[in-house]
Amino acid sequence: MARFIYKAKSGPNDLKEGVIEAETKRSAIYKISQMGYFPLDVEEQFRGAIVPIFSIKNRITARDILLFTRQLADLLSSGLTLVASLNVLCRQTEKPKLRIILEDMRGFVTDGGVFSGALARHPKIFSKIYVSMVKSGEAAGALDEILNRLADYADAEDQLRNKVRSALAYPFLMIVVGFFTIVVLLAFVIPRLVSIFQDIGQELPLPTLMLIKLSALFLNYGWIILVLSVVVIFVIKRQQKSKERKFILDSFKLKLFVAGDFIKKAEIARFAKTLSTLLSSGVPMLEALKISGSVVENEAVSRDIENITTDVISGLSFSKATAKAEQFPDFVNNMIVVGDESGNLEKALLKVSVSCQRDVDRLVGVFTAVLEPLIIIVMGGVVGFMVISMLLPIFQMNLTVR
Repeated sequence: MARFIYKAKSGPNDLKEGVIEAETKRSAIYKISQMGYFPLDVEEQFRGAIVPIFSIKNRITARDILLFTRQLADLLSSGLTLVASLNVLCRQTEKPKLRIILEDMRGFVTDGGVFSGALARHPKIFSKIYVSMVKSGEAAGALDEILNRLADYADAEDQLRNKVRSALAYPFLMIVVGFFTIVVLLAFVIPRLVSIFQDIGQELPLPTLMLIKLSALFLNYGWIILVLSVVVIFVIKRQQKSKERKFILDSFKLKLFVAGDFIKKAEIARFAKTLSTLLSSGVPMLEALKISGSVVENEAVSRDIENITTDVISGLSFSKATAKAEQFPDFVNNMIVVGDESGNLEKALLKVSVSCQRDVDRLVGVFTAVLEPLIIIVMGGVVGFMVISMLLPIFQMNLTVR
């Protein structure tokens, strides 16, 4: 049961405050009235409660929403009502924050609200895509089917994220280990060797002198380099808040070798998949275009989609509007033209998404295959240079002794 904080009057000048347990807000008001009080204000306790923000256990992930969607679809398909299904999910959910949200949605639906309205009360958890598809499912009387589509969509997005993370995990680990190795050598090992070389008074080779200068620079000005790095990152992040500057930066990203093609096709795949899912779920074209454009992160591609939406509003067909877009490749436009003319736009967009996703997977494989040996060569070269530079004076001493 939910807990409600209430303020009520038991007489002209007698104000009562307290907490009461009830299934819904309406039930709480009824119970307060039965106690002989006149309710003035009734609010759920969680709205004033303190939720630990940094608790890992409380963080709601995309995986949590995927599981919730899939389980709710299964419960509805089995014949349970929406309220009964939400009751089951409330009881079995382990994360306190998610349970609070589910209890709020259950109360909203029990009080006569629609499910899409309950979802819209939590925009940070449920996206516009989610709410719009559920709304179309409610109108068509096929909520369980729409939820299954949403789960499939979320599952595909989750698989893509995991694939990219898996591809970058090993290179990232190598960079981190290599960086800390270099820091340890520059900050601790080389300064000790310098004192030994100074005591001997031997002339040092050029690579060793270069390494000693680099170590001194790191020890004396390392904090300045760190501060400057933080400032540069802060400035770049701040510049990205301006749409014009973000557009220039994102346009430059699309021109990069390999990476540009990867970004463009990943964005088009996400846009096409989202638009196909929304259209097949009964969401109107203009609303679907606006929502699909919001999932695109690259400003150059996003601006193209905004122009497509404007052209469609003015009466141009979707295929002709995409043909004018700069960032949409010819093969994408050709597939959209065929789908638009045959009346199977949703299927054509799905094929576009699959095709672009296949290219993205291939580029991820190529990128990983090239990046791993490149990092090994670079990091091995740097560390090797440092080790050899430290050993050269010792070799010279041995030769001098002989």
